[in-house]
Amino acid sequence: MSDAHRIPPRALAWVAVLTLLWGTNWMLFPLAVREVSVWTFRAVSMIGSGLVLLAVARARGLSLVVPRALRGRIALAALLNLTLWNIASTYASLMIPSGQAALLGFTMPLWSALITWAVLHEPITRRMLVALALGAAGVGLLMWRSLPAYAQAPLGVSLGLLSAVGWAVGTLVLKRSGATVVPPLVLTGWQMLIGVLPILVGAFAFAGSGPFWPSWGSVAVLVYITLVPVTLGNLAWVSVVTLVPANVAGLSSVLVPVVAMVAGAIVHGEPLGPVQWAAMACCGGATALVLLRR
Repeated sequence: MSDAHRIPPRALAWVAVLTLLWGTNWMLFPLAVREVSVWTFRAVSMIGSGLVLLAVARARGLSLVVPRALRGRIALAALLNLTLWNIASTYASLMIPSGQAALLGFTMPLWSALITWAVLHEPITRRMLVALALGAAGVGLLMWRSLPAYAQAPLGVSLGLLSAVGWAVGTLVLKRSGATVVPPLVLTGWQMLIGVLPILVGAFAFAGSGPFWPSWGSVAVLVYITLVPVTLGNLAWVSVVTLVPANVAGLSSVLVPVVAMVAGAIVHGEPLGPVQWAAMACCGGATALVLLRR
């Protein structure tokens, strides 16, 4: 790997944080929406996350002003990267096993690489090509064993893939917008508050009649998801995107469904056998190729 494409140690640290937080997040989705709608759950978590991030940024003396020239592209990235992703992936995790929904969502690196090659004409190195092949092999192994579940819930599969494509396009828009000049705390906070606007409309549209307060168990799950996977996890993702190329950033997330599948097996008793472990090895190899030096 050339000097221009070496991965900064700080990016590796953020990838480790991202893998742990997002990987263990998927198993909590069914718990978070036991008493509230998907739209309300996502609206509350994104608003809380955005306000926390901007408050921390302000406390650290950072300016909350985003250059006018970047605002439109940042908003578009937020709608693809956060609005579409949050709704589609959450519904997918309710229709098919959470680990499998995570797997479909994290096919994002494959779409990102294909888009950068076909649309932006960015070359794919042999090292990246091998990494993509390993990632695709891992995805293929897991999808092959889950075809019966997919056949019973085709909408869940479609939503999982839609979330991946939206995430890939949103990441490329963000990376090429020049928004990396904005501090990650500020950029992530504003993206949260922009991306939540369409979700708020859905939350009000699907709200039940009269005021409602969920149980303290649901509140605890919602607070945890808001502060840890959503706030810190998205901050980690934006930090990775600002430090490395978009296709490398995408492949750095391949390990997330590995953690999601292990967590789903432990908590929900989801399948975890030799095929799953082989797929995890492929995902680990793909991540190592793009993140570690020769």
